[in-house]
Amino acid sequence: MTALSPHLRQATPVVAARGEGVHLYGEDGRRYLDFTAGIGVTSTGHCHPKVVAAAQEQVATLVHGQYTTVMHQPLRRLVEKLGEVLPAGLDSLFFTNSGSEAVEAALRLARQATGRPNIIVCHGGFHGRTVAAASMTTSGTRFRSGFSPLMSGVVVTPFPSAYRYGWDEETATRFALKELDYTLQTISSPADTAAIIVEPVLGEGGYVPATRAFLEGLRERADRHGFLLILDEVQTGVGRTGRFWGHDHFGVTPDILVTAKGLASGFPLSGIAASEELMTKAWPGSQGGTYGANAVACAAACATLDVVRDEKLVENAETMGKRLRHGLEAVADRTPGIGDVRGLGLMLATEFVTEDGSPDPETAARVQRAAVDEGLLLLLCGAWNQVVRMIPALVIDETAVDEGLQAWATAVEVGTSGAARR
Repeated sequence: MTALSPHLRQATPVVAARGEGVHLYGEDGRRYLDFTAGIGVTSTGHCHPKVVAAAQEQVATLVHGQYTTVMHQPLRRLVEKLGEVLPAGLDSLFFTNSGSEAVEAALRLARQATGRPNIIVCHGGFHGRTVAAASMTTSGTRFRSGFSPLMSGVVVTPFPSAYRYGWDEETATRFALKELDYTLQTISSPADTAAIIVEPVLGEGGYVPATRAFLEGLRERADRHGFLLILDEVQTGVGRTGRFWGHDHFGVTPDILVTAKGLASGFPLSGIAASEELMTKAWPGSQGGTYGANAVACAAACATLDVVRDEKLVENAETMGKRLRHGLEAVADRTPGIGDVRGLGLMLATEFVTEDGSPDPETAARVQRAAVDEGLLLLLCGAWNQVVRMIPALVIDETAVDEGLQAWATAVEVGTSGAARR
């Protein structure tokens, strides 16, 4: 009898039958608040009517027009629509299927454009599971162990994770930039450095936002030394943080932007954006792929961007994010085992710690399981899986936020009482 790999374990016991907005319905008919959004993918909620209609119409006309063989209108429309929201100057696009593929496309472009071999990554970053992307991932050994040798030319520098270091943000930022300068002096000289890649908010690394001074420091060093700044917006893009792009919080523009996840409301689509001048430096034949820019995925992405604009979902993410964070902080204030609440917009997390401040993955797991019993679906992240994250669809309203917070409060009480009995 065939079955899924035993390592594909679901984070919850739910067998989903259908989804609608911020809710999933199990085969048993029970309704769940989905604060996972398919790991940040269903940005407009489950089965948004306008996205569904666009996909249905496209399925009936052209499912796949391989875009290095023929051109199709959904792709043309998507390029035009992205031009309305991309940073000025990033006017050339390449599409593929997953975040990992897009990250690798950005890496390839950076190396080919600069003629330099090395890529600097930030400690705690997640960029994917394929070989090159996993080689650039430092959020946990589970993503990169067991299939060495990994890609060479990857150098790791600190991220300003203030809570982990036990410092304020200014001190953590100053340390991270000082260590980057030391890295450029001792490990990867500027002449060997093609790019530095960073998430505006660490994803799998624990939902830790960057700081303005840190990203400004990266931009200044990239300009001074002639290497590129790549921003991995796979999880932070398309309104997730209460700005259209995560880097909009920090006033810094990348040379290459990577996008995926929420771009097409659940259809597989990713891409990179760069200036035409930079993109032309890619070597002939280096960009392509069978399924990239699939017509149905492009149609869904066009509808997604329309919904995000017309329903003001970026603004909603900011407003509902503040409401959700306020509630999470209230729970944290009365829970000794919660060390930190952090994030931006609707990308929020709670970190659980023991009495001595060490990571507490056992309690985080108990709380996450207890939340399922309360009808709330959540995911873990962080190096020890000690962080519970919340990434609901951008269509969430006050009623759903408050319902989720009520379930969260109960789950925390149940989960932490288990910790007290240890």
